[in-house]
Amino acid sequence: MLKALVLDYGGVLTDPGEDNPSEPPLLTALRKARQHGLKTALLSNADGWWQPPSSWQGLFDATIISGEVGLAKPQQEIYLLTAAKLNLEPQECVFVDDLPVNVRGAAAAGMVGVHHRSTRSTLEELEILLAIALRD
Repeated sequence: MLKALVLDYGGVLTDPGEDNPSEPPLLTALRKARQHGLKTALLSNADGWWQPPSSWQGLFDATIISGEVGLAKPQQEIYLLTAAKLNLEPQECVFVDDLPVNVRGAAAAGMVGVHHRSTRSTLEELEILLAIALRD
């Protein structure tokens, strides 16, 4: 059973979507996932100086930034660290990234990987995997 949604920042959470919504669709999905009791994490290969926008305070149970932890996607260790920070097993997490190599890294670590190509296809896949509605 999947218990967590782990999202990349650049290219995923920043994707404005196709329908000009008020906020990026994957950010809305993240909020809905939290409402349904799923844990959430941000996993980014950003340097140690970058931080998520302050308006996102409280949206993530864990924030893992490569520059802070000394690991980077697609190293399996960064996915294992993310799951550990969520107090979950990797197979209880679904990870979304726009780079196939990072999705493969997550899958090799035991997570369910979703390759983000468009907000519509990603949301459809996540709704099937998580069995919850993630769109308004």
